[in-house]
Amino acid sequence: MTARIRVGTASWTDHEPFYPQEYNRADRKAYRISYYSKFFTVVEVDSTFYSLQPARNFAMWADRTPDDFVFDVKAYGELTWHHRDDAKEVITPAAETFARFSEMLEPLRTTSKLGAILFQFPPWFSFGPEQMEYLGTVREMLPHETIAVEFRNRTWVEGANAQETKAALTDAQLAYVAVDEPQIGSGSMPPIVMLTNPHFSMVRFHGRNRAMWYGKNLKSSRDRFDYLYTREELEPWASRIQRIAEALQGSEVHVITNNNASNYSIANAFDMQELLGLPVAGGEAIPDEVAQTMATRAVKEDGAGDSDA
Repeated sequence: MTARIRVGTASWTDHEPFYPQEYNRADRKAYRISYYSKFFTVVEVDSTFYSLQPARNFAMWADRTPDDFVFDVKAYGELTWHHRDDAKEVITPAAETFARFSEMLEPLRTTSKLGAILFQFPPWFSFGPEQMEYLGTVREMLPHETIAVEFRNRTWVEGANAQETKAALTDAQLAYVAVDEPQIGSGSMPPIVMLTNPHFSMVRFHGRNRAMWYGKNLKSSRDRFDYLYTREELEPWASRIQRIAEALQGSEVHVITNNNASNYSIANAFDMQELLGLPVAGGEAIPDEVAQTMATRAVKEDGAGDSDA
């Protein structure tokens, strides 16, 4: 049976303009997830990377979304070797932190709304024996979860390392995350597909903003992902995603747009829904501001085509 494909965005709070004006009021912002879930069946929770949160947050989000909706959750920064102590040494992830992270997700488990847990490792987490061993630790600490792994150092897929990486992920049933991002330097991953979990796969789109990919002192991380894909850029990925879904043994493929500047992530998620033959905007009318973004893009593309002629 072909795997189900879900399309959504990384976070539901960044996309401006997307929400109706009333959702900008302080007493309505907490209900943005309800509005978002009219258009998509999955979202990625990114705030969990920055802090461990109370379980009541997840219970609230689960309560405000349809029964068929799921949340992918980004692993806490300590668990992906991002945290450093006062001496600037990397902090080794603690078993207690894994336990606290797992416990806070319980409301999603009990409502069957927990999708995948995303372990996005930093650029300095390069291929090596200790790092390979840690992949097994992740599975041991979270034995029953669907886990997706995104690398940001291409040593994991270079030369003979690629087969070792695939074997380690497959052995632990950790899903390799395929990514689309600028192809510049060791801190960018090539856009390859690697099926390492027979039941789940994930594809994430970071945009192709080459100028800002290694930008320093950015006002916001969104500056790095300030990019609106053209439909032409997304079309090859739609075909690949369909092939991924056909190769899996049921379950799901999650497609997440992370180009979170303006409402670009929303627009490109709608593009992917259409290209994959899914109900665009979940069958709802595309909000005017997003429709305008897509229409402006179409005019620019037509103009570029005319100039090429």
